Amino acid sequence: MLDLHCHILPGVDDGASCLGESVRMIHAAYKAGITEIVCTPHCRDPYFDFDAMWDAFNQLAPRSPIPMRMGFEVNIRKLRELGMDWAPYLCFQDSKTLLLELSTHATKRDFEEYEREIYELQGMGLDVIIAHPERYKAIQEDTSIAERLVSCGCVLQASSDFIRGGRMGKERKPAQRLFEAGLYTYIGSDAHCVEHYEAFSEAVYKFGYMLRTE
Repeated sequence: MLDLHCHILPGVDDGASCLGESVRMIHAAYKAGITEIVCTPHCRDPYFDFDAMWDAFNQLAPRSPIPMRMGFEVNIRKLRELGMDWAPYLCFQDSKTLLLELSTHATKRDFEEYEREIYELQGMGLDVIIAHPERYKAIQEDTSIAERLVSCGCVLQASSDFIRGGRMGKERKPAQRLFEAGLYTYIGSDAHCVEHYEAFSEAVYKFGYMLRTE
């Protein structure tokens, strides 16, 4: 079972604070049935340090009994700042898959701009995964925006903390609507600590059968 979104690298963002915590998170992931991990530290201010994040990955990966790949959770605003030419370097290791985070407060009009940027990324040959759409206010108000993203060729990833209300406390019902509409392809732990893997296990157990398979 793949976990394609987690903050398990030590000391690089608001996830694991040290190597010991990272190792405890790996054990929790193993207990949750995870067999492959993509490490996705934040590519957004104030955390992003490309070289330091790779160094942390190279420190942690040899210690993990679970196979690991490097990646990033790429905030759209930071990508604009860096320039779209950065996108291939922020993809999942040995792939052309980009995990993209949008603004939680984005309006419907903002999503029209996002679509243009997503088309640009796709034109570069990249596959775009949208992180936790259940957190985005515009999608909470209008599920058709998420449907539009899927029709544009994006893949949607639920963050498993929705099962307990989510990071903002309002994600459970929007996530359920997106599951019922058959729009999610992945559930990611989005784990920042050991306890988040308990939510991952619960979310996969209750909603995993509703994921898209194509």
